[in-house]
Amino acid sequence: AFRIHANPDRPMDDWIDYYDSTHTIYVSKLHRDVHFRVIASDILAYVPSPDAVVLDYSCGEALSAAQVAAACQKLILAEPAPGVRGRLTARFGPNPKIEVRSLDDLQQLPNGSVDLAVMISVAQYMTPAELDRAFGLMRRILKPGGKLVLGDILRPEVGAATDVIALLKLAAKNGFLTDALWGLARTALSDYWQLRQSIGLQRYGETEMMAKLKAAGFSPSRAKTNVGYNPARMTFVATAPDMASKKPETA
Repeated sequence: AFRIHANPDRPMDDWIDYYDSTHTIYVSKLHRDVHFRVIASDILAYVPSPDAVVLDYSCGEALSAAQVAAACQKLILAEPAPGVRGRLTARFGPNPKIEVRSLDDLQQLPNGSVDLAVMISVAQYMTPAELDRAFGLMRRILKPGGKLVLGDILRPEVGAATDVIALLKLAAKNGFLTDALWGLARTALSDYWQLRQSIGLQRYGETEMMAKLKAAGFSPSRAKTNVGYNPARMTFVATAPDMASKKPETA
């Protein structure tokens, strides 16, 4: 989830290592399956046409990616964690509509080659400078009028208790409430909370994120509903400019 170029001196690398390990962020297999199914369903609402090229930036396990791929021409799953990337390749290798790439691979994508890019639950693991660089990449590879969907943005005023409540509501709705209660207890003692305390998560207010997207050259708006199951978080839809209507920049 977390950057375009590696820097071994950065502690934020620990988030990649965490998600590449046997972690406890999902309280059960059912929780994991429901999580990715909800996200895939929400992404589908943004796929503009069956001919679209879609990029999922820092996609994680992307268990329901085949559902998204069925609605577009090509789905690029970009993932920084090598272990996760290997599982994606094994899982989706037979699907001709899905490509699995590293984040560095995205530098090779041609200008204006992507119709829709999604970054779901990614920004909190990146520094502001890393996020700006990712936005710059998205602006380059998106077609004029293409869209970046930036989902699950943590707000400064919303704490961990709200995340817990959202998880318990999802669990009650989908039949894994007991697992969720046990899982929360396990997670409280896990590396996740240690990392969350030591490294932290990036949070953005609506005005701040809108300004950040505008500075990257996008025309942004906040979506009415968040991608994913946590309504306390935010999703933004940023439209790439029509470069043909702009004068070329001088060096």
